[in-house]
Amino acid sequence: MTDPAGWLKMMQQGPVSIVELVDKKILDEAHIAEIGERLYALVAESAQPRIVLDFVNVAHMSSSALGMLITLHKRVRDKEGVLRLCNIRPSIHEVFEITRLTEVFGIRATREEAIREAASS
Repeated sequence: MTDPAGWLKMMQQGPVSIVELVDKKILDEAHIAEIGERLYALVAESAQPRIVLDFVNVAHMSSSALGMLITLHKRVRDKEGVLRLCNIRPSIHEVFEITRLTEVFGIRATREEAIREAASS
């Protein structure tokens, strides 16, 4: 299922919601805000969210997108849920390392690994 704006492709695998970011570049503030609102709604809809956010298509993202991800992580954590990120390109992963966000987010190499961990946590 794709969201109405076409920026997210969402599917369910057991208890895990898988969200694939569709765009190559996540840079525009309005775009980031809309993605955030859809992800926050997904968290609000679940008693204990288990979300895998797949970056397979993303080549560039802004610091505002990082801020949105931090807010998403907090909302998931507040509901004792699980958020895993996967398929992050090396150039973006480097930003997570520099900002020490690798200590905050559970980042996995593959979607399968992220789903397995989210389902069992």
